[in-house]
Amino acid sequence: MYNTNKQTHRAVEGHTDMDKKSFLHGNLMYVVWTGVAALVIVLLLMFGAVSWLNKFTRHGEEIHVPDLIGLYVDEAIVMAQNAGVNIQVIDSTYSKKVPSGAIVEQNPPAASMSKQGRTVYVIINAKAAKRVTLPNLRDMSLRQAEKQLEALGFVLGETEYEPSVYRDLVLDVKRDGVSLEPGTKLNEGAFVTLVVGFGEGTEMMDVPDLTGKSEAQARQILRSSRFIVGGLYYDEQKTEENEEQFIVYGQSATAGTQLLEGSRIDLRLTTSLEKVASSTTVTSEEEDFF
Repeated sequence: MYNTNKQTHRAVEGHTDMDKKSFLHGNLMYVVWTGVAALVIVLLLMFGAVSWLNKFTRHGEEIHVPDLIGLYVDEAIVMAQNAGVNIQVIDSTYSKKVPSGAIVEQNPPAASMSKQGRTVYVIINAKAAKRVTLPNLRDMSLRQAEKQLEALGFVLGETEYEPSVYRDLVLDVKRDGVSLEPGTKLNEGAFVTLVVGFGEGTEMMDVPDLTGKSEAQARQILRSSRFIVGGLYYDEQKTEENEEQFIVYGQSATAGTQLLEGSRIDLRLTTSLEKVASSTTVTSEEEDFF
């Protein structure tokens, strides 16, 4: 009887152990298959994402950028669409090489490789040359003046040198041999010449009489006499309204005397004709002032 119960107990224990093993095996397989399924889903998602990105960016599809220079925008749009790219106008400039309204620059350049659907940025030729204001370059170093003019789109001619107290400072800006005042409007791409000092000369020159001359006239006369304009002293506030009315009524060097070429001569200016009429070229008071 005891043996029978013992055998029965062992049979129950064996059956229980088999159930446990079966349960553990089933759980393990469930975990494995769940992991495999999750991995497959991740791989499918990654494959789908990569395929979508490749399609969206047209990965590996490249075309030759067409040459749009010289075409009008309407013509360029058709050519660009046929080639598989778009165009966008970003600026205008002035050029004599192509007709007004035609394309003068493009980026990326013609014949370069680009992906389909990308944008080619173009610059068109303006109907008229852009007007640029000439800055005040007097007493500026040659290198600084050249950089400013080039940045504004001017073309520099051969530099001229004249006697001056200081070396390599700009004395004047000319176009076609005519001195230009700061603020003068010129076409973009205009040729200008810088007049630069090379130091004091060795020749004595006669000082001209500048009384009654406008500022522009005084500058021109001093330059032709191989002197340079020094300080300018106005007897009232200079504004846009009265700047053309100022005339010279005093100068720091007596007319008729001699100075070394390249010397600076200061000027006193007024809008009062009475002051000019009553002034002399140089008085002791003016000598003290200058």
